[in-house]
Amino acid sequence: MKSDRRPPLRRTVLRLAAGLGAVAAVRLVAPDPVTSPARPATPVRGAAGPPAAAFRVRELAYRLRPMTGQTSPRYRPAAPPVRTRPFEQLPDIGHAMVLSFDDGPDPLHTPHILDTLREHDVRAMFFLCGEMANDNRDLVRRISDEGHTVGNHSWTHPLVTTLTRAGITDELGRTSDVIEKITGAAPLWYRAPYGAWNRDSFEIGAALGMEPMAWTVDTLDWTVPGTDTIVDRVRQGAGPGVVVLSHDAGGDRSQSVAALRRYLPELLDDGYRLTVPRRR
Repeated sequence: MKSDRRPPLRRTVLRLAAGLGAVAAVRLVAPDPVTSPARPATPVRGAAGPPAAAFRVRELAYRLRPMTGQTSPRYRPAAPPVRTRPFEQLPDIGHAMVLSFDDGPDPLHTPHILDTLREHDVRAMFFLCGEMANDNRDLVRRISDEGHTVGNHSWTHPLVTTLTRAGITDELGRTSDVIEKITGAAPLWYRAPYGAWNRDSFEIGAALGMEPMAWTVDTLDWTVPGTDTIVDRVRQGAGPGVVVLSHDAGGDRSQSVAALRRYLPELLDDGYRLTVPRRR
């Protein structure tokens, strides 16, 4: 794709998120891991237990704000496509949905989310920041051991479009390395902080063996809008192939925890199948 204009980055990001989210929604969702049993849940001592303050005395707050007043880089002509068929497919999409959580793991909130998912035998995607994963290795092991998909969300949560290729490689590569050291497997998926991808990040992610994953429903829970609002956004956005974006770290996520406890059983009662993507 080539463009001689410089559209606002906000519009570019929305287009990327919508396009990637649509792919994730319609073609990337895999069969329910409940029908293909995942690894058994193995509680990790201390992961969900006392006291969070032993890990960190305050929540780490990333500056999650919409990007404004910036322009995107000029794109080079795209190389010929390297893929001739979808890398994921769900023949009978039915009422499948994907829940995803960014910025963790956080000992203050992630264990409660994992407890709720385990209570309802549901798997989700967790896009981890490398610095958080490195500091909370037991939680990373618990996420993996309980059958959830572990994804790459960069090391320090930067605005990737402002980095050099070397900087992007460092952010993604270090995160993949620490996840592989902890879980025994490198991540197959990555999500750019703020949903801000560019050509370099796509190419480097692919070189590291990862596919991009966006979303179709943004709860905007990082704005702390209230538990009711988060629940309403998920319920109103629910549909076949939907990928829901929430956060389990980066600030006070108690509303996100409380909202999940409400909307998850409601979605299941409505016949939705909460699943995670699998690569062929």
